[in-house]
Amino acid sequence: MAKRITNRSDDYSQWYLDVIKEAKLADHSPVRGCMVIRPNGFAIWENMKAALDEMFKETGHENAYFPLFIPKSFLSKEAQHVEGFAKECAVITHSRLKSVDGGVEVDPDSRLDEELIVRPTSETIIWDAYRGWIQSYRDLPILINQWANVVRWEMRTRLFLRTMEFLWQEGHTAHATEEEAVEETLRMLEVYRTFAEEYMAMPVITGVKTASERFAGAVDTYCIESLMQDGKALQAGTSHFLGQNFAKAFDVKFQDQDGEHKYVWATSWGVSTRLVGGLIMTHSDDNGLVLPPKLAPVQAVIVPIYRSDEERSAVLEYAEPLIKELKAGGVSVKLDNRDNFKPGWKFAEHEAQGVPIRIAIGPRDVQNNKLEVARRDTLEKQLISMDGSADVIKNLLITIQSDLFEAAKKSREERTRHVDTYEEFKKSIEEGGFIYAHWDGTEETEARIKEETKATIRCIPLNGDKTPGNCMVTGNKSDQKVLFARSY
Repeated sequence: MAKRITNRSDDYSQWYLDVIKEAKLADHSPVRGCMVIRPNGFAIWENMKAALDEMFKETGHENAYFPLFIPKSFLSKEAQHVEGFAKECAVITHSRLKSVDGGVEVDPDSRLDEELIVRPTSETIIWDAYRGWIQSYRDLPILINQWANVVRWEMRTRLFLRTMEFLWQEGHTAHATEEEAVEETLRMLEVYRTFAEEYMAMPVITGVKTASERFAGAVDTYCIESLMQDGKALQAGTSHFLGQNFAKAFDVKFQDQDGEHKYVWATSWGVSTRLVGGLIMTHSDDNGLVLPPKLAPVQAVIVPIYRSDEERSAVLEYAEPLIKELKAGGVSVKLDNRDNFKPGWKFAEHEAQGVPIRIAIGPRDVQNNKLEVARRDTLEKQLISMDGSADVIKNLLITIQSDLFEAAKKSREERTRHVDTYEEFKKSIEEGGFIYAHWDGTEETEARIKEETKATIRCIPLNGDKTPGNCMVTGNKSDQKVLFARSY
């Protein structure tokens, strides 16, 4: 099975698609730019969703659901917002079809009085609702999250990374003060950082976006940026301080403790199925998918090896207590006892699908009270005693999770450079990776760099090098180095 996967060094884009195909994560849809997420891929998303949902609720948020369709007039109320999404919106103009000559066509009599937009994001429909929910300071804060799908009419798409329809969560909160809203924005950024590093084993840089890269309608956009194996950056999550822009657009006010009416302060934040793409490109290898144990749908698979019904019964009976003990210990374990596939084929399948630990048990292992344990990340094998094996496996899962993060972090550090001159930058960007350099803070210089090198400012790091210097392009003063990369 591994032979079906292109080597990363030969064609990284094709490798990425091959990994998705062989791991059975997703297929292209008949609708251009959309995808069918298969059970293996959706199970990963479900694990991400479960972990994030718990983290959201621990920070006081509740889940709700808002309509898929947004009146066109709503998007017109916030000028920056509509400008930012106008070219990506899918528009519904009619409400029904009619039969014609054995087929169907749009019924011209069903034209809507006002067109509807398939949500590209939900700020407008949610803030219309908040106007009815908020009257007093006692109604604040409102801490709402929504798990949903959105549509953005992308011209160039790639499975998980950029599709016209994708799954995500979007948090939308309302606060009495600016300080509370900013605190919320940074709190959720930290939630995303924690999730990326502790669950995805994907190291990230936290920072604030430049004005040109800011979310449409936001005052400030914060982000987590990660580096993929091919040296390109991936924006893995964003948290936006919206100020009072949407409150003013939808006239959402509250009466404070002094009886004065004020506009509320807002945030929004989200991550999407793009994280699955990030997971693939952070850890996977030329043999297929590699998954961190915390997000793996199956953490350990047991492959019995036998030649007769008698050996089969003995091996399955031998494995049964281990399965029970692993499940009792919170390990997601699967017994692959399909008779119509040979063990070698099963090994290759589970390897391509990224199962962190493979356990092989044959008749000789039963006789010797042993079992073979193989790590997916390093492909290392070891023969261990059945006695205490459940604890060994659980500890190995912890080790794999940690090792994947450290390996990704080391890889990022090796491909992170600091440059002082524009000539150095131009040369270095061709090698890929993260580049720290001084920038004079102007959109003109930022646009020039993007046009000439295809690199963008990924963020102004919150914990980066704060040493003042001079812009690598203009020589003008720069407050600190910013993070550049080419990106997805």
